[in-house]
Amino acid sequence: MTEFLTNFTGINGTAQWAVLFFCAVLIGMSKTGIQGIGTLVVPVLALVFGGKPSTGLLLPMLCLADLMAVVYYRKNAEWKYILRLLPAAIAGFALALAVDSYIPEKNFKLLLAFCIFIGLDVMFWSEKSGENDKIIKSGWYAPMFGILGGFTTMIGNAAGPVMAVYLLSVRLPKFAFVGTSAWFFMIVNYLKVPLQIFAWNNITWSSVAVDLLCIPFIFLGGLCGIWIVKKLPEKNYRALIIWLTVISTLLLLI
Repeated sequence: MTEFLTNFTGINGTAQWAVLFFCAVLIGMSKTGIQGIGTLVVPVLALVFGGKPSTGLLLPMLCLADLMAVVYYRKNAEWKYILRLLPAAIAGFALALAVDSYIPEKNFKLLLAFCIFIGLDVMFWSEKSGENDKIIKSGWYAPMFGILGGFTTMIGNAAGPVMAVYLLSVRLPKFAFVGTSAWFFMIVNYLKVPLQIFAWNNITWSSVAVDLLCIPFIFLGGLCGIWIVKKLPEKNYRALIIWLTVISTLLLLI
């Protein structure tokens, strides 16, 4: 653990821990219902700990938070949407591994933000025009989001806004929204673990030791997320997720 921490630069040790624990709280909240807020974690950890090392530090925390969310929302998932997304998401993994070294990080973020905003535009237009059902049932819709989700989660653990747009577009009730998202991300994140260990070599025993210290803060965030979802009415919850998706996507442009 000490060896891992000595690689961090630009901030003193106390502040490093504060940033890490705060990010752990946000991760817990994002997985138990406040989707979109977790995307704020990606640029913060990358700034403090470096791009690829931060993804190795982040993934085990995501896996733990996914498990917590699945245990709580296990009966709320809509499996038909998960099964539509998964095959394309796995294809997105392969695409990410193939092009990782060819796409500069800045261009990748611009591409991701562009795709998310296009998805939001399609969602709003289809709802306003009354053609929402026709579009989401088309053969290209779920695979498009699946590939983009798999690609973005493999490159930078940044698929939250992508999945939020898809699940908002199919108009799932809030508990089904959270449960479906929880199961999807648990599956894809656990599939990513061996790839990041053996292909990218960015998950180590020292980074996992640091992650273990974040467990109480992940649980704290998870409980906060559960409480907020329970208290918010359906309409307000949907509006919150839309705004968090927009804000987190704008942050990718910074």
